[in-house]
Amino acid sequence: MSPMITLAESLGLAYMSGISLYATVALLGFASRVGWVGPLPGVLGGFVNPIVIGVATLLAVIEFVATLIPGVASLWETAHTFIRPPAAAVLAVATAWHGDPSLVIVAGLLGGGLGLATQVTKLGLRVAVDASPEPVTNGLVNTAELGVLATLSYMIWHHPIAALVLAVLLLVLTAMLVRMVWRAFRNFFTGHWRSFFPAERR
Repeated sequence: MSPMITLAESLGLAYMSGISLYATVALLGFASRVGWVGPLPGVLGGFVNPIVIGVATLLAVIEFVATLIPGVASLWETAHTFIRPPAAAVLAVATAWHGDPSLVIVAGLLGGGLGLATQVTKLGLRVAVDASPEPVTNGLVNTAELGVLATLSYMIWHHPIAALVLAVLLLVLTAMLVRMVWRAFRNFFTGHWRSFFPAERR
């Protein structure tokens, strides 16, 4: 397999892990087990074990419910800053393990960095969304994340380059969205929103 393809698969998986480690393992394990994607490389083949799928699914469900609760969602995401990036690096290394040692090192370094960037961006969005005292917006974010993970679970093994491009694009768009949301909050609480209404200036 081409080193570029292997690296794209590694980084795509790292991005997914930065969003949700548990849902990533559960989706990939299930998809591989039913034949939607080819055999997972190396130790990732362990994802198809029913016990692994079951545990990952249970944790993903707990995560989904926990992130519906205002306040708990922010705490959950903050705690996972110490879990998802290292896991992203490990899964990136595991994906590239069959390749050249230098490729494995690069995959680990870039995978960990991408996982951290994804987690930090997601945390910023979650904290902003969590400011609303209802579970609807958190539920919408959860559903959108699962849609992204399900799509990438298929694309990484069938169209790895396109999957990586999509992942980077989504990361950039999410970062821009976080900036817009936080700017809107700042303008609201500082009263700058009144400048958008001419009547308020008179």
